Amino acid sequence: MSKIPVVVIAGPTGVGKTAASIELAKRTEGEIISADSMQIYRGMDIGTAKVTPDEMQGVPHHLIDIADPKENYSVYRFVSDCKKVAESILSRGKLPIIVGGTGLYIDSFLSDIDFTEVRSDENYRRKLESLAEEKGNEYVHDMLKAADPASAESIHPNNLKRVIRALEYYKTTNTTISSHNEETKKKASPYSCCYICLTRDRDELYERIDKRVDIMLEKGLIDEVKKLLEAGCTREHTSMQALGYKEIIDYLEGTVSFDEAVETLKRDSRRYAKRQLTWFRRRDDALWINLTDTPNPVDICAEYIRTKLKR
Repeated sequence: MSKIPVVVIAGPTGVGKTAASIELAKRTEGEIISADSMQIYRGMDIGTAKVTPDEMQGVPHHLIDIADPKENYSVYRFVSDCKKVAESILSRGKLPIIVGGTGLYIDSFLSDIDFTEVRSDENYRRKLESLAEEKGNEYVHDMLKAADPASAESIHPNNLKRVIRALEYYKTTNTTISSHNEETKKKASPYSCCYICLTRDRDELYERIDKRVDIMLEKGLIDEVKKLLEAGCTREHTSMQALGYKEIIDYLEGTVSFDEAVETLKRDSRRYAKRQLTWFRRRDDALWINLTDTPNPVDICAEYIRTKLKR
């Protein structure tokens, strides 16, 4: 059976994925599927640097503004939604171009991870959340160490959501999520993927990130966060844990000054970009393009896609 053609444009926050991907989509008759775990939420426009209708230049964009910020959108839903959208794009004779910086979403889709078998146990989940609140994240993480050492090694204790998910998976299936992930890796992907990673020289990337934060504040990031809080969002919601939102919530609640909040946001955005690059460097099939010293990146991407898909 022939594989399904898809293109991925990945890279760290602030690198310039939006502009490059739109130009590429125009040249390849593509449609863009967002792989950003926060742009799926409605009302979170400024802090996520969500593409505007004018910036889209007529190129269709998918999986943006599809969830309420009080919902808990997950990688499970992304894989399911992304498959449906990609199939729809292909049925129209267009090329699916997946664009974003959420590596877990992208790689889970390309691996065709089947989440239908994952059952949930809300009572158990709430019990674990209560234990973490009462005894600390380390206590729950130690439970994971006993049940699934491999997962405990790869999941930080403070990433409580993933720790609980791994424990919940173990309880409902009697197998470890780490062994499930290993089996998934062995499965051949149904996609023929052109995986392109964009980067820049570090100083330039960090300067762009800092400037991007300043622009968000000028555009009204504080008012955007206020509206979300007034609509019932709290810092406990997954959406409000996003960069740009948790820091402003701290400022609005008076725990930090405005300058402290801005500095923390810039610092954590730079750190996030570094983690994203580390994630994407694990791909040994990626074409890396440094936008700092590449005058015609879209030409290179377009030629790479044409050559690879023909082959």
